[in-house]
Amino acid sequence: MLRRNAFRLPRHPASVGLARRRVRDHLADWGHGPDDPALADAVLLVSELATNVVRHGPLQEREFEVAVTALADGSCLVEVSDEGRLEPRLRLVGAWEETGRGLHLVENIATAWGVWNRGHHGKTVWALITRPHATAPPAD
Repeated sequence: MLRRNAFRLPRHPASVGLARRRVRDHLADWGHGPDDPALADAVLLVSELATNVVRHGPLQEREFEVAVTALADGSCLVEVSDEGRLEPRLRLVGAWEETGRGLHLVENIATAWGVWNRGHHGKTVWALITRPHATAPPAD
């Protein structure tokens, strides 16, 4: 079964925490338990992507959209959309810098991530989180 929920939030720092809570609540309602790594990863990634919008989004933009989709295999797709057209890019970050690591986190946690161009309506940054599959015990 595929389940999707999307919601809009004001472009304000307090919205990052609200985005985390709403994604956690939706995934929990859809059967992801509190110890599910896919739930924890989805919450972390939505936090990073929403933070990028709040910090780097267009100044005139008042809202942004967050969507979470639970896929039948237990995977999750997180999407954060804004009106900005500038695509986020990984950058080198020095050990002394306090910011700039968010996309590196996304790169290392997500199975895949990218940016969908929405033309005059900005962009959507998405991240796919797959549920770890059980491995078979080694053969004797």
